[in-house]
Amino acid sequence: MSKISIIIPMYNVERFLRRCLDSVKNQTFQDWTAICVDDGSPDKSGSIAEEYAKNDKRFVVIHKKNGGLSDARNTGMKKAKSEYVMFLDSDDFIHPQTMEIVYGLAQKNNVDMVSFLKNNISSNTKIDKHNKITKFDFIVTDNVLKYAAERDGIRSKYAIKRAYVWQKLYKTDLIKNIKFPVDIKLCEDFYWLSEVYSKLPKTLIANVGLYYYVQNESSLLHTSKKMDFIKYVWLGLKHNFDIYKKMDKKYFKLYSENFIWPFIYSMVRTIKSLDDENDKKTAVGYIKDIYEKGMCSKPYDLQSLKYYFRIKKLLKSYS
Repeated sequence: MSKISIIIPMYNVERFLRRCLDSVKNQTFQDWTAICVDDGSPDKSGSIAEEYAKNDKRFVVIHKKNGGLSDARNTGMKKAKSEYVMFLDSDDFIHPQTMEIVYGLAQKNNVDMVSFLKNNISSNTKIDKHNKITKFDFIVTDNVLKYAAERDGIRSKYAIKRAYVWQKLYKTDLIKNIKFPVDIKLCEDFYWLSEVYSKLPKTLIANVGLYYYVQNESSLLHTSKKMDFIKYVWLGLKHNFDIYKKMDKKYFKLYSENFIWPFIYSMVRTIKSLDDENDKKTAVGYIKDIYEKGMCSKPYDLQSLKYYFRIKKLLKSYS
């Protein structure tokens, strides 16, 4: 059994896949298994992964019918038998020292999760094998929600993104029973991470960029319609609200500040950009549902107060 399983969903990524798999193959840490899930890809992604598996038994390839990103990740999780799990999108790649660094940090500090930074890059960026990382700082916290969004001062430096599952190392026991929602086609990371964070895992936050995120304009996020974004954020907020409502008031307050309000800001801004009046009316209906459930009834700073009045104005305009 390897120490780390890295789950790599694949769909129409033959252009990027070799770079992604090479970044795993060339890790300074050797004790890993790469679980490559071919999600019914119509291109050569599956056969490329098979090439790697033929030459290196640490690569495991699973072929399945297309079921979407969440289903592919769930399939990979069923195969993962290691102590730790990572996720890697197949158009991205990781620094050669990634596993060495995060595994060492997890073991030395006895944490449930290690979070690190991403580097935004272009699609033609190559792996730099000579960029050796020797020094960085980090913190360890028992209250991950406190750092779950950008903040002023120290919390900004150690902010953990709310919706990126792939820039983290997880203890398998922490996440093995948390499934990605297969009926959700956008913001599925938001659903899943909210459940992970609700367990209040002991977390190490490292201020070091180990993940290389390719800003691919053809990705699902960039090609999704605005209404889809609003709808799936609404569904995610409803799902997660019920989870956090059962928690201690202190943690529910942090969840509200770091998850509910920032996503409501995004919803309101997106509604403003809609051209179709019927779409606006439907979207405002989602906001009304959130409002009536009490998700945005307690503004906590000037920005949330400003959006609170914007919401009231929207609801009045479409009443």
